[in-house]
Amino acid sequence: MAMTMIGENVQVEVKGSILTIQVDLSQTFGLSSSGKSIIIASSGGNVSPPGHGDVKIGLNVYRPNTQNGR
Repeated sequence: MAMTMIGENVQVEVKGSILTIQVDLSQTFGLSSSGKSIIIASSGGNVSPPGHGDVKIGLNVYRPNTQNGR
């Protein structure tokens, strides 16, 4: 099975019982709603990998926003 995009900048693949998650760390999607973090990737809530409706993934990848003085 090939990688499948879920959410923003999150690709998943299931081979047998192994789930692989791929995120491109060079991408960004703006600030979080609080402005404290820069969003790199998000699954967009709890989602299932292809063919596994009984499994959920909830993923957020971010870095601190150093521009806000923190």
